[in-house]
Amino acid sequence: MTDQEQSLVSHLVELRSRLIKAVMTMLILIVVMFPFAGEIYTLIASPVINNLAQGTEMIATGVLSPFLTPFKMVIILAVIISMPMIIYQMWAFVAPGLYKSEKRVATPILISSIVLFYMGCAFAYFVVFPIIFVFLPGIAPEGVAYMPDINSYLDIVVRLFFAFGLAFEIPVAVIILIMLGVTSAEKLAKSRPYVIVGIFVVAMLLTPPDPSTQILLAIPMWLLFEFGLLMGQALKKKSQKANQ
Repeated sequence: MTDQEQSLVSHLVELRSRLIKAVMTMLILIVVMFPFAGEIYTLIASPVINNLAQGTEMIATGVLSPFLTPFKMVIILAVIISMPMIIYQMWAFVAPGLYKSEKRVATPILISSIVLFYMGCAFAYFVVFPIIFVFLPGIAPEGVAYMPDINSYLDIVVRLFFAFGLAFEIPVAVIILIMLGVTSAEKLAKSRPYVIVGIFVVAMLLTPPDPSTQILLAIPMWLLFEFGLLMGQALKKKSQKANQ
């Protein structure tokens, strides 16, 4: 076996080890949370439960929904909570091939990406959910009882958690593009009208057909884009001064 083949095998072995650690973290969290799956689902569903009309409640239309839906919620939460470990294992795998200067830039970007993802999920739960689940029951036609299905609610929760979590990563994406020289803050600033239109289109595609939810996603995305421009420009200037 040549040195190149040995190097490839060692990298594959290390990659497998990193993946196993990430998967084991998720499995441990699932095992720990599973006995409390019902309570966890009730907690996550509290924004809609608290706004149901008196005498109404959520329903389960599927035969196995009372068991499978809380279990799926536990799996999704395990993935979300495991995100720092997953990203760390990815970082530990690629870090040995980076220069010291690249590591100095990459480390804060990785940390901020994790924090921003959780901020996006928290924004969805504490700000967006209470608004849309006050709005939706109010627009139900007369004579129609608003009683959401637990599985449908889970689908919306997952969609909005990841939509807002990924949307809050915009500053990181902008900074990376500027630092790598793919584009510049000036070019992005000139393209601002197109970016704003694109943001609203993305918000429309990622959220339920509810204007308030789309606006609640689009406005933070726009502000985060502007923040990414400022930070990317500042870091680029700092990098250029350091190289002089």
